[in-house]
Amino acid sequence: MRMNLVLEIKDVPGQLVSVLSPIGDLGANLVAIIHQRDVKNEKGLIPVQITIEGERENLNALVDKFDEMGINILEKDDVILKQRVSTVLIGDVIDTDVRDTIDRINELDGVWVVGLDIKLDKEYKSSAMITIESNIGQKETAFKKVQEIAEEKDLLVINEV
Repeated sequence: MRMNLVLEIKDVPGQLVSVLSPIGDLGANLVAIIHQRDVKNEKGLIPVQITIEGERENLNALVDKFDEMGINILEKDDVILKQRVSTVLIGDVIDTDVRDTIDRINELDGVWVVGLDIKLDKEYKSSAMITIESNIGQKETAFKKVQEIAEEKDLLVINEV
């Protein structure tokens, strides 16, 4: 059986080797790899596409091992598992406790704040672009939570379409 994965890894020396080492250890074979260091996301991570083959149970064990290692799997067999969306909050974002806002979004299952960009307009108003990563199907849940928080804190929300 073959499996295609798109992983997200840190762009540091030795990271690729550490990600690839469990493949043979768990009884799978590496068929192909595409590693493009010049394509980084906003977190500084790079995508690595790999094709592996082996017995189904070995490949599933490898996916579990990547999860244990904290390796994010973006796609599995051309099925997108995670998506990134952005939302903008405008108002007194800082004064209404941006840390609380992030923590409340992160409480959702399958949803994580992975980026925050804050702009200040003098001392009175601020805005924040929040980048959220979610499991497929969780985007609307994340947007509903952001809307709920924004209404409570009297902030304007602009969600990515």
